[in-house]
Formats: sequence, structure tokens, C-alpha cells
Amino acid sequence: MDKRARLWKGFWQLADPKIWIASTVPMLVGTALAFGLTGSFSLYWFFAALVGIYFIEIGKNAVNEVVDYQSGVDRFLTPGERTPFSGGKKTIVDGLLSVAEARVIALATLGAGALVGLYIAYFREPAVLWVGLLGMFFAVFYSLAPFKFSYRGLGEAAVGLTFGPLITSGAYLVQAHTLSPLVVLASLPIGFLIANVLWINQYPDYEADRKGHKRNGVVRLGKKKGVGVFAALFGAAYGFLVVLFLASGNPFWLLPFAHLGLAMRAVRVAREHYNFLPRQLEANARTIQTYQLTGAAMVLAALLSRVTLF
Repeated sequence: MDKRARLWKGFWQLADPKIWIASTVPMLVGTALAFGLTGSFSLYWFFAALVGIYFIEIGKNAVNEVVDYQSGVDRFLTPGERTPFSGGKKTIVDGLLSVAEARVIALATLGAGALVGLYIAYFREPAVLWVGLLGMFFAVFYSLAPFKFSYRGLGEAAVGLTFGPLITSGAYLVQAHTLSPLVVLASLPIGFLIANVLWINQYPDYEADRKGHKRNGVVRLGKKKGVGVFAALFGAAYGFLVVLFLASGNPFWLLPFAHLGLAMRAVRVAREHYNFLPRQLEANARTIQTYQLTGAAMVLAALLSRVTLF
């Protein structure tokens, strides 16, 4: 493989577009809610914000890739232990990128994301600058010193806050130029569910994370106790959907309960098979499905807010 092909393949493995659904869901919910509550919608600014977030997400992946390789986490995970839900992109381990190349990608994509954010703040909505700065902070220091949130048991909270309140509120701000308490409430189920995706995805990497001193929540609690947190995060997400319904009077916010069985199945599988990876992976898949379906249902509920306003 020549250098250009290697770099291109490494970049796309690092970017991993299939996981951009994590940031697309809160963007869609925030945008749909802005339309549902205020009637405001700009396709151009929606796509501009989406591009900026994708750049930052790639940059976060690149920073994490460098740190996980240097800490040994990626090198401790044997090929037989790798799963579709394993953390990290393994581009350096696979020989597709060097540490230096991953660093260049991190700087370039984070820089591009910052420029897009400044463009939106200057030409569309100044207040979104503060949302962007917080998002950039969590993207960089999710793995990087001195904070290293993912190594100190705070990665789940950082991800939940970023992909919940920050992105949802930012998307709403870009469209409506204001915020609403309902936006914050709507962001919380998303935040809890994406944190839960991260939580259950730490199980396949448990041994490698321990060896690399990546003291995330599952490593700190252990696999068995970690299942309790996994169930609690689902409970919090569905609980805040009820709160959102009561606060808004919009019964469509209860639509995600139609697939509550997926979440219950994920918890049951995790509880029974947390020590047997081949069976436990079903819990990972069901959690991601729950996040995606909840996101779709919440977009519909947000759009239907216009119906419940009259």
C-alpha cells in the first residue's frame, strides 16, 4: 500500500463515519425542537453546524488515538479481543497512521472545527461560541492531560454532557437564537443514553484498560457492579422522558417507550453475561439501537410540538 492510500485509509478508519450518529442525534433533536417550538429552521446553518461538529469529533478521535497508544491501552488489546464495539480506532496499532500523523490530523480537524464554529458565531449566533468552546474543551481533554477525563472515571460524564446538553442546546441556538428550558430537558435523555453506549462499550476493553491504567467507570467499579450503573442510566433516560412529557404537555415525548424492551433486553444480557464477551456483545448492540431509535422518536416528538402548541 503506498503512502497516500495508507493515509487515506487511516484517516477514514480514524474518522469512523458510522459513529457520527452519536452527534447527529442531538443535532437533529435540537433543530427539530427549534422548529417545533418557534418555527425557525435554516438548512444551511444546520449543515454548517453539523460539519463543524464532525470535524471536532474526528479531532477527538485522533487525540484519543495518540493517548491510548502511548498509554499502552491499544497495544494491550489482542486481535482476538477486538470487537466492533471496542474503544479506539486502532489506526496506529494497525500501521495505518504514525503517532505524528495522528497528531497532525487532530490539529487540522480541531482547527477546522474551530473555524466553522467562529464562522457560525460571527454570521449567525454569537452565543453559540460558548457552547463551542465547552465542546472543544471536552473533545481535547477527554483523553489529554492535565484532565484526561476518560482515564479518571469522568469520561462518561464528559460524553453525556457534550452529546446531550451542549450539542442539543447549540443546535437549538443556531436555529432559534434563544434557549428554552424544554431544550435542556430534551437533552438529558440523549445524554444519559450516549453515556450508556460508552459505558457498555468499555466491557470489551476491560482488561486492556486496566493494564493501561485507564480508570474509567467500569474499571473502577468492576464488571458486575458496573451493570447496576448501566441499568440506572437507562432508568434516568426514560425517567426524564416522563418529566419532559409532564413539563411540556406533549404526549409524543413518550414515543421512545415503544422500544423499552430493547433496553430491558440489554440490561438482562449484560447482567447474565458480563464475563462472557461473545454473549455480552448483544447488550452493546441493543444499547446502540436504543439510542438510535430514541433519537428518531424524539425528533418526531419535537416536530409534533407544533401540534401540541395549538
